[in-house]
Amino acid sequence: MPANTLQITPFMHVAELEPALAFLTDTLEFSVLLKGGGYAYLEREGAGLRILEHGDRTELGSPHRGFAYYIDVASLDVVLDQLGSKLKRLPAGDVYGPIDQPYGQRELMIRAPDGNLLVFGQAIATAT
Repeated sequence: MPANTLQITPFMHVAELEPALAFLTDTLEFSVLLKGGGYAYLEREGAGLRILEHGDRTELGSPHRGFAYYIDVASLDVVLDQLGSKLKRLPAGDVYGPIDQPYGQRELMIRAPDGNLLVFGQAIATAT
């Protein structure tokens, strides 16, 4: 039987679509492939992300402050070259890393304006 599963695409729930899209496209260089009705589908180098706006802010709750959106990359240095100047314009504390984690990932953590955390991660060798 041929493989049918393509990927897992996270859904980011936001209070307002336009500010979220501006951050993801202008700062993190995602491209909008589809937008309409409070929904958008974005991609960055083939990795997808779905955004859904909620009119009822009480339905949202608090944004997840931990690892909710993890973007695996071959080289974190490439991401830093692509986004470095834009990340320097973000508020203090909204960018952390790169840091080598004991679980074998080199990570760059970026806090979106609505509180969601996006992490770019590169697999690295770990000591055994």
